[in-house]
Amino acid sequence: MNTPHMIVEALLVGRPVPFRGEDYSAIAKRPVDGPVRIGWDGLEGNAVADRIHHGGWDKAIHLYPQDHYDWWRQARPDHPLLDAPGAFGENIASRGMTEEDLCLGDRFSLGSAIVEVSHGRQPCWKLDHRFGARDVMATIVRTGRCGIYFRVIREGEAEAGTRMALLDRPLPQWSVARLFRLLIGGGHKADPDAVRALAGMDVLAEAWRERARKLAA
Repeated sequence: MNTPHMIVEALLVGRPVPFRGEDYSAIAKRPVDGPVRIGWDGLEGNAVADRIHHGGWDKAIHLYPQDHYDWWRQARPDHPLLDAPGAFGENIASRGMTEEDLCLGDRFSLGSAIVEVSHGRQPCWKLDHRFGARDVMATIVRTGRCGIYFRVIREGEAEAGTRMALLDRPLPQWSVARLFRLLIGGGHKADPDAVRALAGMDVLAEAWRERARKLAA
């Protein structure tokens, strides 16, 4: 039986640069050649501009499945951002598993590091601005093609071209797709018991636990 895994097509980092008006962003990331150190804060050489909404323990590494790129290319024909990894500000450009396949608390090898799924990525206005469109954020909310955040459980080193193998799956019933539908996509009204359960799950990122608590109330 094959162990569930993803292939790392690229590891990407970025630094804050002027983005819109007085706003800075590190959403524009570039691939790293060779090994890159994975620390508690994520990939060495990566930084965030808004430390309130980005970065930190629960958002150390952002993965976006390259499996979605063909869909986006059909939705946004000839958009240059979709010619290469990094369109969505991801640190890991992976292939093989999506939000439907990945679950809260999943632990994966990332080179010699170990990472854990903490929640999905809630889109913000910066994606609309980056793509020069008004509906990218809304499209992500509608379709659930959100991407995933990891926290780092063990520091290490990784490089592109390797496998991220699933090491542990404690919560198979809680896919990232389900979390996103409940907490971001409006599904909380149809399943209030699930939302209340999420509000008490320590493995769920604190920001989404707080959102679950508010929705449950």
